Amino acid sequence: MPMRGHTTPAARPVAIDTDPGIDDALALMLALRSPELRVELITTVAGNVPVHVATANAGRVLTVIAPPARPLIAQGAGRPLRRSLHTATSFHGDDGLGGVTALRHADGSPYYPVPEQPPVRRQAVPCLLPLVQRYGRDLTIIALGPLTNLARAIQRSPATMQQLGHLVIMGGALGVPGNVSAVAEFNIFVDPHAADVVFRAGLPITLVPLNVTRQVLLTGDFLQRVSQGSETNLARAIGHFTQGTLRTHTPGMALHDPLAVAIAIDPSLVTLTSLPVCVETRGRHTIGMTVGDQRPSAYWSSDIPRLEVALEVDAPRMLELFATRVLT
Repeated sequence: MPMRGHTTPAARPVAIDTDPGIDDALALMLALRSPELRVELITTVAGNVPVHVATANAGRVLTVIAPPARPLIAQGAGRPLRRSLHTATSFHGDDGLGGVTALRHADGSPYYPVPEQPPVRRQAVPCLLPLVQRYGRDLTIIALGPLTNLARAIQRSPATMQQLGHLVIMGGALGVPGNVSAVAEFNIFVDPHAADVVFRAGLPITLVPLNVTRQVLLTGDFLQRVSQGSETNLARAIGHFTQGTLRTHTPGMALHDPLAVAIAIDPSLVTLTSLPVCVETRGRHTIGMTVGDQRPSAYWSSDIPRLEVALEVDAPRMLELFATRVLT
């Protein structure tokens, strides 16, 4: 019980919009193992994998985590607003989780089955809007995939979305190489038109770009060192999800999506800079590029939305948070 004169801070209600995805799965683990957050809703979107695979993976991950209170899963957009879907199965595997759906126990049963009672196939936007109405400024949405669902929510009810307290977006690359083209980060590239809608909506946004996520690397040595002698179900699952990536990517796997969740838990992990940021939606070679104006403010255009952008990160402290919450 709390000591007299002290109160335990209430967990903040959170919705997570995601396209699992290996690092999405790790992000869900971090969110659901952190007492600062109360995950009320998980919405899925096409991105890393087609949306029905993303929904199945969200269910698989929840089964591994086995949270005391299981959040609702609602399936969202199956394609971007205007473009054809571009997936990342070449990185995440056809199943989105590094091939783990092929793993079998000695009796032939799968290690990571879709839950026997799959989530109700409710639609993401009709579930998200009432949540914003219910919690208003107290609600944080953490967006880990393309922003299609959020753009549709804004288009359907802009007044409702104006009530949102905070939106943390993993996406973008400001002045650094992209990971799907020379200049574009995957989430923004998949649906740049949705990103443009979201950025221009006037919401309180924290953008978590590749500038910082690439600095937080998960390595095989780190996993082995932290979980040695006390391997938990989560640590074992993370080993399965990441083993292929860690074999082929040196020096390690960037914790893109877990960093976005970590910032929702502890904003002091990063240094934020207020910048005008826009999305390129038409360039043949630059579509999906996030353009952040880092010139002196006298040069800024008034019609470009200003976002809080994470440009510096305390990577060791982020890894310590992840290890403490998920791996031990």
